[in-house]
Amino acid sequence: MRSGHRLGRRFGWLWGAYGTSALGTWLAFGAFPLIAIQVLHAGPAEVAALSSVGAAVGAAVAVPLGPWVEFRRKRPVLIAMDLVRFAALLTVPAAYALGVLTFPQLLLVSAVVAAADITFRAASGAYVKTLLPAEDLLVANARFESTAWTTTIIGPPLGGAAIGLLGPVVTVVADAVSHLLSALGIRAMGGHEPGPEHREADRMRAGDLLDGWRCILADEVLRPLFFNTALFNGLVMATQPLLAVLMLGRLGFAPWQYGLAFAAPSIGGLLGAQLARPLVTRFGQRRVLVAAGVARALWPVGLAFVGPGTGGLLLVTGVELGLIFCCGVFNPVYATCRLQLTAPGRVARTLSAWAVTAKASTALLTAAWGVLGALLGPRTAIALAGVLLLATPLLLPRRAADRSVGGVLVEE
Repeated sequence: MRSGHRLGRRFGWLWGAYGTSALGTWLAFGAFPLIAIQVLHAGPAEVAALSSVGAAVGAAVAVPLGPWVEFRRKRPVLIAMDLVRFAALLTVPAAYALGVLTFPQLLLVSAVVAAADITFRAASGAYVKTLLPAEDLLVANARFESTAWTTTIIGPPLGGAAIGLLGPVVTVVADAVSHLLSALGIRAMGGHEPGPEHREADRMRAGDLLDGWRCILADEVLRPLFFNTALFNGLVMATQPLLAVLMLGRLGFAPWQYGLAFAAPSIGGLLGAQLARPLVTRFGQRRVLVAAGVARALWPVGLAFVGPGTGGLLLVTGVELGLIFCCGVFNPVYATCRLQLTAPGRVARTLSAWAVTAKASTALLTAAWGVLGALLGPRTAIALAGVLLLATPLLLPRRAADRSVGGVLVEE
């Protein structure tokens, strides 16, 4: 885990594929809400539904895919999910060009992409655990996190500029192409992948669908971490459609300003990800998880006070900077802890259950906050989410796996 440690050629291809698709996703940041608002003239409730219903349906579709992925080689699954996302996203610009784009189509595409995202994440986590030794997992997760924030810095401003010049549909094309390039990169990895765990029964049983949740709820560290991340991420994401309506509609910010407000603070995420491993080395996993988990909950309430003009833009940027820095530290540490504590033959099921719950809780909270935004106004709903986020540190685990030595987890 020393600085500059090489993780191998195959990991390099996987890392590059991840960066390519992440850049495409951030180029299309906010594209679906913008299409709904500007092209289909949707209101706050419809914009919230676009995020919530699509994610909920996608999560439901992905439930049986976790056990299915567990007993298959992961690299072909990764390629297949990239191609599914490529094909689904490409239908949006095609329908727009033909003048037949509808709101139900946006919902359907968002559901397909959500299901493919969940399956891809479950397969990639299981694949990384077989690709790298345990002592390199934090290095790998920190690199993924750094890449995620780097693409966040680059993507939204470029996407916002492209939207301003060519309209929001062009960024959906870029997102689709990025998944195609990711599939080609993963295919180019080569090498031998170990065969999946032997399955006792030929057919999937109903109980298999719940195996991931059983693993999570049975572990005294994963259980609170699971509830903490689901609630935190759900509440943060639930405010995004409302913030888009508030900033792009009532406050009159341009799309490039909206993108900049979320892109520039991502420098904090990049810095946080770089500091995650040194902090864990010095203070231990539990202390870093708790400190970063508490600190990240303090920032979102500030978004309720955004106003028009330069002052409002600086406020959003500052709040996002603090929030993203804390998340940049927290995310790779918690992802590593989760992989360490999950048995090799259950990683795909556990990560799939985790992602399904995250999508479902985000969908539920986004729908609820869409209704609250319509009833109380976007600003009040954003403030309520910020207040509730202040309580999420109560769900952080009191213990955490500090490191893995010779395959044995040492608890701090």
